[in-house]
Amino acid sequence: MRAYISVIIPAHNEEKYIGRSIRSVKRAAAYFHGKVEIIVVCNRCTDRTGAIAEKLGARVLTNGDRCIAKVRNTGIDAARGDIIVTIDADNRMTKGTLREIHTLLKSGKYIGGGAPIRFERYSFPLWCNDMMCRVSFAITGLYSGIFWAEKKTFDAIGGFVDRKAMEDVATAKLLKAYGKKQGKKYTTLRKNVLINSTRKYDDMGDWLYFKLMIQNAGTLVRAALGDESGIDALLDELFYDYNDRH
Repeated sequence: MRAYISVIIPAHNEEKYIGRSIRSVKRAAAYFHGKVEIIVVCNRCTDRTGAIAEKLGARVLTNGDRCIAKVRNTGIDAARGDIIVTIDADNRMTKGTLREIHTLLKSGKYIGGGAPIRFERYSFPLWCNDMMCRVSFAITGLYSGIFWAEKKTFDAIGGFVDRKAMEDVATAKLLKAYGKKQGKKYTTLRKNVLINSTRKYDDMGDWLYFKLMIQNAGTLVRAALGDESGIDALLDELFYDYNDRH
């Protein structure tokens, strides 16, 4: 039976970027030679995101939650493929991504994983950010970026963890723990990467996240201790409301 991959793309007013993201998936699909469906979950979109996605052959769903985990889960629940891959609407995957994911899962050694992250352009602060991410991933093993696993695995863990802050880390932890029970490892791609958009850095400066860590140190510490009220407001401003302003 041909492998069937469902690629889930959550999107909130992404008419400027959704086309290039879908085209990167289609290039990877052509290189993979298996069956691939692209599902774009339009989250409170008021622009042409859905129309562009449909024109490029994607299946378009709608979702009204202000929580990226719920948006991704809407796509996962509707997916027809036996393998799930997620990627954000302003990012791109490299040509061999889907083929490598299928190869790793078919080996039976891995429960799923993430992907190395590379910026679409570089500067000294972005290089520092890149190194920080690489060190963090190497220490924790909680790879993210592109998430991938079999659909039955996502179903077993209940999909992405339903929270606004650090849902990617929480989901990676669940996948890693579930894989351990199955005698499988949580891993990352070796030959392919996530090409990470620099849109926010282009708009707000390349030192953006380092500035945010300093300016919001108290909020971040409280969030680490369990009080996520402040981090929710910060995430709303930086992520959930950002596209409405740009």
